[in-house]
Amino acid sequence: MSKLLISITHAKEDTDRATVGFVVANASAASGVDTVIFLSTEGVRLSQKGYADDVHEEGFSPLKQLMADFIDAGGVIWVCSPCFKKRALNEGNLVAGATIVGGAKAVEFLTTGASSLTY
Repeated sequence: MSKLLISITHAKEDTDRATVGFVVANASAASGVDTVIFLSTEGVRLSQKGYADDVHEEGFSPLKQLMADFIDAGGVIWVCSPCFKKRALNEGNLVAGATIVGGAKAVEFLTTGASSLTY
């Protein structure tokens, strides 16, 4: 099975990149590819319930819907632990399908043959 890790490093400061990252992730998951989103730097803010509720880039589905569709398609969201801690976010407020992980988890996935994209 093919594997793809999509690193999303942006949130509300660049909603276009955050949105397109999830659009591509949905296309990947729908194609049967083992797809992981790795949220890092500012992207970790997307891991918080309610944060993406008002993000809607013209021409795309709302980000909240794209995120839900990704999880429904079997996608996985990993959240960079140091980035999350640096921003003092709430671990009890994670969106469905999100797990806090260290960078080693992403490296492990990549070394098993996954390709990577960054937004």
